[in-house]
Amino acid sequence: MALVRSFEKLDGERFQLHEEVEAKYAVFERDGQGFVQINTYGRSTRELRGKLSQSIQLDRRGAEKLAQILRQAFDL
Repeated sequence: MALVRSFEKLDGERFQLHEEVEAKYAVFERDGQGFVQINTYGRSTRELRGKLSQSIQLDRRGAEKLAQILRQAFDL
């Protein structure tokens, strides 16, 4: 699990499209601060289907940065 507060742009790396997986999210609060958690789950071909693969949490600062990246990337 990881709490993401900032993002750095990748440069000079090769990218490929990944296989689609299931994702679930939750919104929660701790000590008066809001968070969003996004969990992704294993591919349908994985031995333990439905097992949690990654969990990413965003606080307000991380969410604002991600929103800025998404607005730019998709002209939202």
